[in-house]
Amino acid sequence: MFRRLESLIDPFAPFSDSEMPPTSVARFMWHYLRPVLGWLGVLLAISVVTGIVESSLYLLVGWFVDLLARSSPETILADHGHLLLLAALLIAVVRPLLQSLDELVQNQIIVPQTTNLIRWRTHLYTLRHSVGYFQGDFAGRLANRIVQAGPAIREIAVTLLDTLVYVLIFAVTALALFGSISLWLALPMALWIAGYGALMWYFVPRAQTRSLANSESRSLMVGRVVDSYTNILTVKLFARTDDERSSVRDALDQWLRSFLDLMRLITGVTAALAFMNSALLVATATLSLRLWMNGQMTPGEIAAGLALVMRVITMSGWVMHTVRGVFENIGVVQESMATIARPHAVVDAPGAPDLAVTEGAIRFDRATFNYGRETGVITDLDLAIRPGEKVGLVGPSGAGKTTTTSLLLRLHDLEGGRITIDGQDIAGVTQDSLRRQIAVVTQDTSLLHRSIRENISYGRMGASDAEIERATRLAHADGFIADLVDHKGRRRLDAHVGERGVKLSGGQRQRIAIARVILKDAPILVLDEATSALDSEIEAAIQEALSTLMEGKTVLAIAHRLSTIAALDRLVVMDHGRIVEQGSHGELLAKGGLYARLWHRQSGGFLGEKEAQAAE
Repeated sequence: MFRRLESLIDPFAPFSDSEMPPTSVARFMWHYLRPVLGWLGVLLAISVVTGIVESSLYLLVGWFVDLLARSSPETILADHGHLLLLAALLIAVVRPLLQSLDELVQNQIIVPQTTNLIRWRTHLYTLRHSVGYFQGDFAGRLANRIVQAGPAIREIAVTLLDTLVYVLIFAVTALALFGSISLWLALPMALWIAGYGALMWYFVPRAQTRSLANSESRSLMVGRVVDSYTNILTVKLFARTDDERSSVRDALDQWLRSFLDLMRLITGVTAALAFMNSALLVATATLSLRLWMNGQMTPGEIAAGLALVMRVITMSGWVMHTVRGVFENIGVVQESMATIARPHAVVDAPGAPDLAVTEGAIRFDRATFNYGRETGVITDLDLAIRPGEKVGLVGPSGAGKTTTTSLLLRLHDLEGGRITIDGQDIAGVTQDSLRRQIAVVTQDTSLLHRSIRENISYGRMGASDAEIERATRLAHADGFIADLVDHKGRRRLDAHVGERGVKLSGGQRQRIAIARVILKDAPILVLDEATSALDSEIEAAIQEALSTLMEGKTVLAIAHRLSTIAALDRLVVMDHGRIVEQGSHGELLAKGGLYARLWHRQSGGFLGEKEAQAAE
């Protein structure tokens, strides 16, 4: 039964993950709760019925007291046995069934599935953001806001529908009971409800503001802690442990101040509520006594009325804390919404087809891009690469080489011109199909915190072990993989590499990345300092493997170490986002231009920044 109920909501049902969420709290929540509105309606109906039954128990107590007062022990069962049986059935059967149904709908149908549904959908939308979006924030803070959005939105919905409706029914029942007896008796409850509403009107907006500040400071604290852990090697190497302690302590102190600010508000409001509750109880008891003395109220009615008042008083503090929780969650939702509900910077055109690579010809046609700066990083770049041609990009730091490859991969959208592959504008095809056709090895290789096998097969999911092992041999990674053992005893291809691959050396990570690209076997290959982390002996072996890999492919390679790309078909020399020279290694040396100066100024073939500046 549980499994059947738990399968009624599918958290992973298909949806449009490119639709930007709304930017107001109510609409943002509605956007993610739409798939479960039907079940939330069921929960509301159950809450209403349960509230009516629960509040009626107090009236039933009053009826029972009056029944005992006016009945004879000898005849009570004969005269009223059927009513007593119905009351017993209501208490012993109907009430627990309703409570169980409420728990089933909440715990088996709504709560876990809705939480995961929201997390899944916010994650998929966030995943479609551009690289720049992720570079502009802490990874830990982004993850925290995705994870916390689900329970916050769910808790607000469930609390409003299940808890607050339930409490409202008790207050209305008490007011109706007192009003049916005497308007004077209803007056304290009416005044209390008005005062409670005023207190909430004062409390809620202030709690919302302070809860948002508290949530933001908590996220900052988490972000700084995660940042320290992620960059622990840098922290250790630069002996900055004390500085990191201070940074996290400042964040903790900021969170503590915002939390104490919220607690002060709660303490003041709770104290005011305690005085209001006591006044309500004394006033109701006093008026009930006077009405009983005048024969206008029975002992049973007094018992029921005072029981209802005490129940409302008990729940009032609970409601205050519940409402505080609701607005704390609203603060969390506001924070998550500010991060998640942003337009995607790079999007597929409506109805964009997949890229079809038949030859691999690449053309930059007056491509311009400047990261939003006034001075262009890439300006009117014209470059045609023939199918199967191996082209090296050369130039000093900041010349625009890596930006050129990023634009080819459409990690950013051009601000002018266009880029085509086999005549197809890359802005008009799907991003995923474009990147499937391009294999990339970058200088800064980071691996997923998964097994060696999973990292290599990322190049082609579903690859066999034989294909993975062949890629590791070609990448000269099989030697060190054979000796790998992680902290859980997993060996070889099953060994995990740590966050960003920190358990491997730079050269080992580079060889895993090259094996991944070999396995992908895409028709276009981009090498951005692909062998920079390798020693000379390994680099020579890898160059041989890369030569095999490059056969029949269009290649765009970047290297500061010019000797690694000198043998390519054509070298394109860039400076300040423009092409200043191009030709073969020999042709460029013969010209005696920028490339020749860079070549002659290198020590061991490495283009240092000082040499690059001197060459200019």
